[in-house]
Amino acid sequence: MIRIFKTEDGIMHEKDELQPGSWIAMTNPTASEIMDIADMYQIDPDHIKAPLDEEERSRIEVEDSYTLILVDIPSIEERSGKDWFVTIPMGIITTNEVLITVCLEETPVLTSFMDGRVRDFHTFMKTRFILQILYKNATQYLQYLRIIDKKSEVIERKLHQSQKNSELIELLELEKSLVYFTTSLRSNEVVLEKLLRTEKVKKYPEDTDLLEDVIIENKQAIEMANIYSGILSGTMDAFASVISNNLNIVMKFLATVTIVMSIPTMVASFYGMNVNSHGMPFADSPYGFGIVLVLALLLSLIVAFIFNKKDLF
Repeated sequence: MIRIFKTEDGIMHEKDELQPGSWIAMTNPTASEIMDIADMYQIDPDHIKAPLDEEERSRIEVEDSYTLILVDIPSIEERSGKDWFVTIPMGIITTNEVLITVCLEETPVLTSFMDGRVRDFHTFMKTRFILQILYKNATQYLQYLRIIDKKSEVIERKLHQSQKNSELIELLELEKSLVYFTTSLRSNEVVLEKLLRTEKVKKYPEDTDLLEDVIIENKQAIEMANIYSGILSGTMDAFASVISNNLNIVMKFLATVTIVMSIPTMVASFYGMNVNSHGMPFADSPYGFGIVLVLALLLSLIVAFIFNKKDLF
């Protein structure tokens, strides 16, 4: 899908035709759409296809008529009815006439620009637009990192009474998300440093502060991801021991109950043996059954009391 946007008098408008100073937003484009844009602006089709490969690495490629900036952006992936966090590539191609973004799916990083919710945004100011996209990308990482932190706290509360592995598996998924985020943020950091040194992308004095803000936000996201990853890893190890301990408590309780219940069974088995009844206590008494039953229950209660004193119940 291709959408064309252009700011006029500070207001974002969606256009039907390509114009100089426009922004071309390509979302999971078809092969024909890729070829049309590539032919129109003399772009290598492989550079437009690059962001559509989920394994593509972040980088900057400078050509004679355009520059490709490839970064990783955070995304939400639904699995088993739950939302998990991953990263996908997004390409920014700047030419002399237009700026092109290419992504596999719609992303909040770009929708805020499409909806006109970003201040001081103009499609014809391509360098500033690139920096604003990168800044929005860094803040989106920070937002998702806070959500991951809150999710982990909810799961931790469930783990206190858990004997199942489902909560640990959820923590493992969150840890995987943090690994994806950390790796992508470090790759983006390399791109930002190269962008700072690249002369092909024109940088104006008023954009310097914005670029520094982008680098700071990205570094902050890296630090937060590392902190959360360390906490999560320690939490998983601790609660794996908690779950094991909870299971041990259950097994201890069941073993104690088995011992207490085995006493009446053992007494009954003595009287069930095929031997002369004259040697069995209370065998000739009309109240023998009741007496033996009471004694067996009394012994069970005594053993249960002893186990309770030793905190085995």
